[in-house]
This record gives sequence, C-alpha cells and structure tokens, in this order.
Amino acid sequence: MHGSNPTGTPTPSPALWSGAAVVDITPPAPVFLFGYPHVPRQSTGVHDPLESAAWYVRKGDASALVLACDLIYFSRAFADDVRTRIAAATGVPVEGIMLTATHTHSGPVMTNNLSNAADAVVPRADPRYLAWLADRLVAVAREAAAAAAPAELSLGVAHADGVGSNRHDPSGPTDPEVPVLVARALSTGQPLACLIIYGMHPTVLHEDSTLITADFPGFTRRWLRGRALPPQCPVLYLQGAAGNQSPRHVTRANTFAEAQRIGENLGRAIAQALVGLSPTVVANLSVRRERVAVVVREFPDVPAAEAALAASRARYEALCAERAARQEVRTAECDVFGAEKTAVLARAKADGRLAAAVAQASPAEIQLLQIGPWRLVAWPGEFFVEHGLALKARAPRHTFLITLANGELQGYIATPEAVGNGRYEATNAVFAVENGPRFVEATLALIKGEPQP
Repeated sequence: MHGSNPTGTPTPSPALWSGAAVVDITPPAPVFLFGYPHVPRQSTGVHDPLESAAWYVRKGDASALVLACDLIYFSRAFADDVRTRIAAATGVPVEGIMLTATHTHSGPVMTNNLSNAADAVVPRADPRYLAWLADRLVAVAREAAAAAAPAELSLGVAHADGVGSNRHDPSGPTDPEVPVLVARALSTGQPLACLIIYGMHPTVLHEDSTLITADFPGFTRRWLRGRALPPQCPVLYLQGAAGNQSPRHVTRANTFAEAQRIGENLGRAIAQALVGLSPTVVANLSVRRERVAVVVREFPDVPAAEAALAASRARYEALCAERAARQEVRTAECDVFGAEKTAVLARAKADGRLAAAVAQASPAEIQLLQIGPWRLVAWPGEFFVEHGLALKARAPRHTFLITLANGELQGYIATPEAVGNGRYEATNAVFAVENGPRFVEATLALIKGEPQP
C-alpha cells in the first residue's frame, strides 16, 4: 500500500501501519448469563456494555488482526468461521487473525459444552445472537484495517497488585506482570490502540448479579480512557493463563463497587507503565501456527464418579454448617461443581458422547504472532498459570501468552497438584494435565521454526 503527498504523487509506504476499532456486542435482548452452574440467571439489564476491540497491524506484505471480546469463550467452529470471513473481508491471512475472549461470567451462553448437558437451567447457545455477533466481529475487523495509518509501537510491563491471586492459595503461583503494547500514530504520537495481557478471572460479580457486565476489565478500560489514553482509544484486554487465578481472596464483596475498585487499581498500574515509553524498531512481522492433538483425561467409571460427588457435597455442607470462611466455602462449592462435571463426563464416556466433544476441540491450534522483538502466543482453553510461567521461563524474552484464543477446550488444563487435591478445575476438564507441558514444548518448537512430529 502507498500513501500520497499533497500533489497526489505516490510515496513509499512507511514501515509499519496500524489501525483499531471498537464495536458494541451487548446482546440486543435479555439473555441467560453464563458462568455459574444451576442458577436461572436471566439478565435484567445492562450495567456496562460488552465490546469487541480489534487491532490491525501491517508491515510490508505481512499483516495481522487481534480481536478481544467481552465474552466467556468461543467454540472452535465459531472462531474458524469468523476468522475465515475476516480474512476474506480484510486480506489478512487466517493464521494472522486472533479471536480472543476476556472471559466475563456475566455475558451470554456461547457454546453447547458437554459438561453443561446435565444442568437443566443452562440453555443452549442462541444461534441468532451468534450470527449477529459474527457479523459485528467481521465489521469491526474491517473497520480497524481501513483505519490503518503510519504508526510506531512501544511496550511497557505493569505490575498488578491487589487485583487477584491464586484461587486456592493466595500465596500460590501467580503472574503479576501485565504486558502493555501501545500503537501510536507516527504523525501525532497519539495512541491508536492499547493491548493489555493479564491472567485473572473476571469473576468479581457472582450468580446473584443479573446485569450484563464486562466485570473488572471493563472498569480498567474506562479508567484508562480519558486519563492515560484518549477517550476513544480502543483497549484490547487479552486473557493470560488464568485457569487458577481469581479475585476471590482480594474482593471484599461481589459487587460492582468492588469490580470498579479492582479494575481501576489495575488501570493505575497500567498508566504508570505507559509513562515515558519509547518506540521500538519493528524489523519484522510474521505469523505462524501449529495444530496439536490434545490428550483426553482418564475418567473414573460412573459409580466411582458418583461416590466422589457425594463426598464433595458432604464436605461443602459441613463447611456451611460450621460457618467457615466465605472463601473456603466458595472453594468447596466449586469443588462440588467440578465433581458434578466429572460424573457427567464419565457417563458421556460410557455412552459415546465424549468422543464427539473431543473432536470439536482437538487438534487445537497454537498461534504465534511475532512483531519485531515481541511474540504473542495464543492458546485455546483455560490453562493454569503454572503452564504460562513454564513457557515464560524457557521462551525468548518478551514472549507473552494469551489464552481463550481461537476456540476452547471444554474445560481447564490443570496441574497434577490440582488433580491430587481434587480441585474443581481438574474435575471439570475433558483434557489431561499433561497437555500443559505439551503445549509449552510445541510452542517452543514453533518459535524455533522446528516442524512438529
């Protein structure tokens, strides 16, 4: 692509172009709010709109698009369809399009997961909303590409304190680093887009809230706009390895006031990281991906699964009777939810439904977007932070993991410790814990350009 000078004579393109756009994806009618089991949680209004922000970048013949959406996650089939349509509309190759979810638990049902089959209150995903959403995602991607202008990029790293911690042990593994990538117009120096990567469940609001909301990431974006960033600057909130990361031990209550307090605290930390950033020379832009078969978890037989469920329920009821600490009771309640899912999945394995669910998610895609010295790695599904930390320890500097990208994995990728402790995430999983190290190894090989076995 070429620009022009005032006389209309073509001039060479600058080295880097960037554009961004935002679209409202709030369901136009009341919806079931998905994220907590067994609760008939129909929306009664909108506290704050759900949005999708798209960021486009191009250097030479290479281009990429990243979309961040205030939704719980996407099916692989939905993501594949939307990415194909965006590629046709923008010219960006499918492998360079990253479709991500912030993971709010106060938005619509997006997939028909096998583990929800026995939950009578959870409806199936509404195909009308999915079709409407897909059109809007294609439109915002097209708008971001059309808005491209000569740009420069800079990176800062914020430190998130007081936002959340390890869900089960506040002193357990966590990753407080928040990479912040900013694109600025070359002509004015004004921000065109801001990308944030942070691994933390947006679950300040619980099942008693019936208002649509982006949870604390929405408050982070709003605080940044008009303070550290221009009021209309698109902010992409990208989810890191958050499978066992939660605000549970930080929140004083499950209220919008707490979501605002936590979100604005994160915004202030990000604002500090934005101060004094210098542009980085982007020598290259490339996109690659690899498909990885995902190993299925071993399931107990149905009687054993039902016995484990009964034990989990007994423990939860005992803690309630003892008036144990709120966080301990909530953890035990989630363990019951996981045991219920294991029982559902054990029955699905016995009757053959599990194989069909596995085929919807495996093989899974690992995507690598390299922008100069930075690497954005995208994995589908919910991975424990330990897997993200393992990748960070071995990958080249400035490699950043984004999860819930381009699909989901019908549950978590936990750790052996979570299995041994009977944690909710380990019992609410279709795929095995060994997939964490497998994804790490496959990503390192992709970074090195090595072919997969």
